[in-house]
Amino acid sequence: MKTSAKTAAPAVAMTVVSMVLTLAVVVMWLGESMPWFVALVVGLGIDGGWLATLAYDRRLAAQGDHSTPIAVVGWGFGVLATGVLVAHAVGEDSPGPWLAVAWLPLAAKALWLVHALWERTALTPAALDTIRKVQQDARDAAAVARAQLRAEAGTETTRLEAVTEAGARVARVQARTADRLAGAWSTLEAARQGDGTARALTCVTERVTPSSQPRWDLPVWGPSEAVPALEAAPALTDEDLDRIVSEIRHSEVPPLSYRDMAARFRAAGHSAGETRLRAAWRRVTADAVTG
Repeated sequence: MKTSAKTAAPAVAMTVVSMVLTLAVVVMWLGESMPWFVALVVGLGIDGGWLATLAYDRRLAAQGDHSTPIAVVGWGFGVLATGVLVAHAVGEDSPGPWLAVAWLPLAAKALWLVHALWERTALTPAALDTIRKVQQDARDAAAVARAQLRAEAGTETTRLEAVTEAGARVARVQARTADRLAGAWSTLEAARQGDGTARALTCVTERVTPSSQPRWDLPVWGPSEAVPALEAAPALTDEDLDRIVSEIRHSEVPPLSYRDMAARFRAAGHSAGETRLRAAWRRVTADAVTG
């Protein structure tokens, strides 16, 4: 109620000023051509009609209703009062001050319209408290959601940085290991292919065959298989060795590799040194290529 009275006070004040001004202007303007009490009745009629329509419109607004004809009549009385003020101002020697206040009746009617809109949108304190609580809950939920998203984003950034750093360390270790392995294999291959290796090994080892200069090779790295112990067998000649190697190699299609051939050679009970077996393998494979 206090809030409604505060919002209605400007409209009431403007209405009172407009009615007094309209009554005074009608009495002064029409009092020159008719008795003053007649002019007073005309002014009171204009103000009374305006006040009656305003009271009826306010009664309907209090009931939650609205009447278009009553609103039109009320605006008509406001326009009539404004027209009287403007007509009086035009007939004066100095119309400026009167024209400056001629808009007051329409302004009072507009203020009542604003007050009606205020009343239709007004809420009780309990409803306002509920709305504020809902808005505050929404703000709290939004703030919590933003904080959670920021925390998750920070955690994900930290995790990605840690994974990236660990991956970089692994890559560096792999690169260093690859370099070391490459260097080791290069050194091993250089020693394996070098002529000095064979000569160095020949200086400390007896020759395998009396008629040829042996060639010493480092063993090829690969999976090893246990070889069963064999009984002593007579030494094979180079021709027999070549024939056996060729038969074992071509026992399957495609031909066997050296490792498979050597395993089957020893599994068959044959006996030959690794150097002689490799030499026979080279001769057989060389003959296969040239043939």
